[in-house]
Amino acid sequence: MTDGTCDVENPDEKAVAEIKSEMPDHELIFKITDNFKAISDPTRLKILLALYKKPLCVCDLSAILEMSQSAVSHQLRVLRDKNMVRFKKEGKMARYYLDDEHVITLIKMGVEHAAE
Repeated sequence: MTDGTCDVENPDEKAVAEIKSEMPDHELIFKITDNFKAISDPTRLKILLALYKKPLCVCDLSAILEMSQSAVSHQLRVLRDKNMVRFKKEGKMARYYLDDEHVITLIKMGVEHAAE
C-alpha cells in the first residue's frame, strides 16, 4: 500500500454497514456543505470573524473590510439565509450578531485548526 490505496478489495462489511446506517441523509449533507461553502468565501469569513469579536452594524463592517455598504449587505444576506448571523434594530441602526453558539464554535475551531 505505497500509494494510499488498498492492495486487496476486502472491505470490513460490519464497519461499512455501521457507518452507512449512521450517515446523515442527503438533505442534511447538502445543508452542511452549503454552510461550509458560505464560510469558505473570504469576505464572509472576515465578517464572521469580526462579529465573533463583537456585534457590529453594516457601516462598521464596511469600514473594517474596506468595502461598500451594499457589498457588505449582500454578504450579510447570504449569511442570514444560512442562519449564521442575525440582526437587531437599535433605533435607526441594525446591529449584526453571530446567530448562536454553533457558529461561534465553527469559527473558533476553524481558527484553531488553521493556526496549527
